[in-house]
Amino acid sequence: MIRLRRLAPLVALTVLALAPAARAEKETFTFDKPHTAFEFKVRHFVSKVGGRFTKFDGTIEIDRANPAASAVHLTIDAASLDTGNPTRDKHLNSPDFFDTAKFPQITFTSTKVATKGKDVYDVTGDLTIRGVTKPVVLTVSANGFASDGHGGQKAGFDVTGKLNRKDFGVSWNSIVDGNAMLSDDVDLAITVEANKKNP
Repeated sequence: MIRLRRLAPLVALTVLALAPAARAEKETFTFDKPHTAFEFKVRHFVSKVGGRFTKFDGTIEIDRANPAASAVHLTIDAASLDTGNPTRDKHLNSPDFFDTAKFPQITFTSTKVATKGKDVYDVTGDLTIRGVTKPVVLTVSANGFASDGHGGQKAGFDVTGKLNRKDFGVSWNSIVDGNAMLSDDVDLAITVEANKKNP
C-alpha cells in the first residue's frame, strides 16, 4: 500500500506528460467602432471617389495558436453609407444601387483563413449585398495585440480587397461620350481595431 502511494504521483505525472496538450480556446473580439473604418473607392470617370459605412457590428474569433481556425462575422447597416455628398448618398440608397429600404444589411461570414505570409492572411468568406451572396477573398494584415491600459486587450488589422459590384446586382451606370461614368470594380480599405470580450 505504501509503495502504491509513493508511485501515485509518478503515475499522475506520466499521464499528464503523455496526454495531448489542451487546445487553446478562441478569443472573441468585438469591433472598437470609433477606431474602425469600413471604406471603399470607385472610379468616377478619371478619379476615384471614396465612401464609408458608419454603422456596423460583429465579432472576430481569434485562435492565436492556429490562425486557420479563426473566424469573422460582420453586419453592416447599408443605409449608413457616407460619401460626404447627401445627394449622392441618396442615390446610392436607391434601387439603382444598394436599395437599402429593401436590403438594409450587408453581411460577411468567413469560411476559410489561409496564411499568405508573415502576419498576412487570405480570408475567404460569403459576402451578401442586395440579397445576393458571393464568395470574396480579403487580404488581412495582422498588426498584433496590445493592452488598452485598463486591463483589457486590443487586436488590430488592415484589410484590403476588390470586388465587382455587378456580381451583387449593383449595376447602375451612365455612358457619357462613350465613357462609363463608374467602374465596376470597388476597392475596399478597412482598418480594424477590436477589443477582447471578457468572459
